[in-house]
Amino acid sequence: MTATRPEQPTPDYVPAHGLLADKVVVVTAAAGAGIGASVTRRVLEEGAKAVVLSDTHERRVAEAHEALAAEFGADRVLSTTCDVTHEDDVQALLDLADTVGGVDVMINNAGLGGTASVLEMTDEQWSKVLDITLTGTFRSVRAASNRMIANGTRGVIVNNASVIGWRAQEGQAHYAAAKAGVMALTRCAALDVAPHGIRVNAVSPSLAMHPFLAKVTSDELLHELKQREAFGRAAEPWEVANVMVFLASDYSSYLTGEVISVSSQHA
Repeated sequence: MTATRPEQPTPDYVPAHGLLADKVVVVTAAAGAGIGASVTRRVLEEGAKAVVLSDTHERRVAEAHEALAAEFGADRVLSTTCDVTHEDDVQALLDLADTVGGVDVMINNAGLGGTASVLEMTDEQWSKVLDITLTGTFRSVRAASNRMIANGTRGVIVNNASVIGWRAQEGQAHYAAAKAGVMALTRCAALDVAPHGIRVNAVSPSLAMHPFLAKVTSDELLHELKQREAFGRAAEPWEVANVMVFLASDYSSYLTGEVISVSSQHA
């Protein structure tokens, strides 16, 4: 594909402004190098009292915990493994948050993708993506909401959706259906918990560059995806994290049930 959009330079990293001072923030799928890892770092920079990070990969969780504790203080970083397909794991994650005052902000980042045509997609492939990406988000929203209500907390929930929930793409029926479901879940759950002062919103990123994506995606496809963006480049994970922090902060106090597109594709 011939380049039609010059790649714009990545902006400078945005300094912190204390937007989450004294908050306890829980993040799923927070280890590694993607959006979850970036938002975990960002909430600590924004003054969170503590962050509770989780992932299914025990070694990556331990490595992330060690690095963040060394930089931000051991008392501000807690971690555990968590598989969002298991209710007990989700509850244990929130139990850990209760040891430092209880969850104020729940960021649901866990999800699973994959590529398969509906002509060959198996029930197992479909169900696995839906269970992690959609039902896992539902479990986390339900658990966090009930915990916030029990604690008397006017908390915030931020879900990670995707622009693929709005648009068609070959081989992505399961992932697109799951992410469209996350958007609908966000809107409906927001109304259910609004009487308790809890807000629920979502981000919808398009293309966020990180090492794992580069490893599993061809240069040709990445170039094509970048050409769909107005700036001719992928987002940095921290650019998506910044929008999540905005939704988690008091600056978005009148937003609930919204899905914010972190994308230049609608320009």
